[in-house]
Amino acid sequence: MNAPDLKTPLPGPKAKALIERDAHVVSTSYTRDYPFVMARGEGAVVEDVDGNRFLDCAAGIAVNSTGHSHPQVVAAIIDQAQKFLHMSGTDFYYEPQVRLAEIFNEIAPFDGQKRSFFANSGTEANEAAIKLARYTTKRYGVIAFLGSFHGRTMGSLSLTSSRAIQRKGFGPPLAGAYHAPYANCYRCPVGKRPDGCAAECLDFVEDQLLVHLVSPDEVAAVMVESIQGEGGYVVPPAQFHQRLRDLTTRHGMLLICDEVQSGMGRTGKMFGIEHFGVQPDMITAAKGVASGLPLGVTTARAEVMSWPPGTHASTFGGNPVACAAALATVDLLRTSLMQNAADVGAYMMDLLKAVQEKHAVVGDVRGRGLMIGIELVRDRTTKERATTERNRVVEACFKRGLLVLGAGRNAVRLSPPLVLTKEQAKTAVGIIDAALGEVTGAAAR
Repeated sequence: MNAPDLKTPLPGPKAKALIERDAHVVSTSYTRDYPFVMARGEGAVVEDVDGNRFLDCAAGIAVNSTGHSHPQVVAAIIDQAQKFLHMSGTDFYYEPQVRLAEIFNEIAPFDGQKRSFFANSGTEANEAAIKLARYTTKRYGVIAFLGSFHGRTMGSLSLTSSRAIQRKGFGPPLAGAYHAPYANCYRCPVGKRPDGCAAECLDFVEDQLLVHLVSPDEVAAVMVESIQGEGGYVVPPAQFHQRLRDLTTRHGMLLICDEVQSGMGRTGKMFGIEHFGVQPDMITAAKGVASGLPLGVTTARAEVMSWPPGTHASTFGGNPVACAAALATVDLLRTSLMQNAADVGAYMMDLLKAVQEKHAVVGDVRGRGLMIGIELVRDRTTKERATTERNRVVEACFKRGLLVLGAGRNAVRLSPPLVLTKEQAKTAVGIIDAALGEVTGAAAR
């Protein structure tokens, strides 16, 4: 399918009708940035119920890693569905779950033998990680970072700090949750420059949190995103993760890397942490792991994941059909799509850097592979956040046939399917260029 190809005003009549039905029966807690109503998709192209085709650079919030309905993934789903749909891997055994655990034993970004727990989503994978860290260390504290997003269930929500609205009305949070500044080189929390960075933002952990709020020997783990997702697609310097690894090792804390959005090939490597030369003790994965089917994975060093039967389980986690989809997904990532993410991502970054030169509202372009953030500012010197402008750019892209999403307060995130071609990347950047021009009235400088 070619895209964009818009046949009706947006939203079209069928889309309007479904959106009206939704308003009467679906939870008001959902956030919808624009009125796109999905009908079908193929690769990096989606079609709405009115026949309008869009280039998809959102991928169901970074979920459709192999594109929409990849034939190899669909075939694996059908094959497994014809055998059995469910048997609960917490009480019984089946090949797809065991094989997927073996695969994660191969691909998890740390040495030694590993074990995996299977859930249904990223937040459940993070809940499992929190529980496992507390159980294994016999400590209660968990440190996370400002701007983080780890999920919306109560344990993971207590570590989430992306936006106050996500936490408002649900307090008090999990006891023992602490937050520190994340290393954002564009907006350094301690006023340093990237060329002289020694991850001084982590001084807050050692000189403040571990001195005034919690003893180091009461902290079970530090949970960190290798690249912040919801917080704005923020790429930290390598020193941040390296120093964090040293800190956790010295104090006997587990290092948990949340790879829910940055994992499964999106950054051009299987997991984002591989860009930084650090080995965590545990990772969590979801989103792109099964190309759209619900699956979350918590993988830890075998000696860490040694809790006895009954301590944690999930009826639907590791569903055999989802595991089959994940096995097909990993095969595609390993054979072609991870490299495509690296190649097309680098090409797209170069194009976006040129757009940055053209539009003063673009303060920063950053990312790895096909995980790219565009931060919009009203002034490049003061870095005042262009919040309303960002929202208008997202909407203007939609009106031109491109699906993108916001991240943080003022960034646009690009998280397309990893099948995206260079031609499609060029089309997407051209639409973003036009949307920026419309919103800001900017001409080439």
